[in-house]
Amino acid sequence: MIIKTPIPKIDIERPSPDLIKRLEGIGSAMASGELRKLGIKISVLDGVKSFTPGKTVVGPAITLQYLPKREDQYPEGEYRDPEAQVHRHALYHAQAGDIIVVDGRGEVSSGVFGDMMLTYLKGRGGLGVIIDGAIRDYGGAKDLGLGLWLKGVTPYSHTQTVQFPYAYNVPIDCGGTLVMPGDIMIADDDGAVVVPKQLAEQLADAGNEHAEWEEFTRIKLSEGGDLRKYYPLSDEGRAEYEEWKKSND
Repeated sequence: MIIKTPIPKIDIERPSPDLIKRLEGIGSAMASGELRKLGIKISVLDGVKSFTPGKTVVGPAITLQYLPKREDQYPEGEYRDPEAQVHRHALYHAQAGDIIVVDGRGEVSSGVFGDMMLTYLKGRGGLGVIIDGAIRDYGGAKDLGLGLWLKGVTPYSHTQTVQFPYAYNVPIDCGGTLVMPGDIMIADDDGAVVVPKQLAEQLADAGNEHAEWEEFTRIKLSEGGDLRKYYPLSDEGRAEYEEWKKSND
């Protein structure tokens, strides 16, 4: 006998708009490098790739966990009641600027969301989805304006094959990397990176400094400057950078 319990309402703590703005100039590649300096060796969600080239998002994670099907937990017909579908409840909590991050167990035979649910996320102001797994209805989903970072696409629905959504806003494994509810995601054409929320301020400070000297270095290299001097900055190059920064303040 399956005993149904109400799905709890679990929200996340969201960062300030100012912090998100400061992180928006830091791409995934820079973020992963700077996080390593802050002690986080693995921050990249392995194998999760952009399916919306040119799209960049920065925002807090609403997490969703899938588990393998087992008859006592997910019998046939269990989800005839839409409100028993846990993945819907993750979407109900989405606010403007949020990103849905899913432990889809790497399964590309399970379409976690289709275009209707993704349309709902877009209407709520969500920025996109990052899924260690797949979506369906990609033809329509790719034109919604959301960012899509996935393992693949499939015609199958979310519970048609081997798994079912079990919980939301719990710690998850996404692409071999731990994602906590409310962690900040940075995703672009290079991939997706998770920023532990307690390190986000430090990353913003370090990343913006890094972005500024890279801007200087890019200018110098485009003018034919010596790679050995400007990347990474040598002592001589850094002295020149400090003068450049003063003149551009």
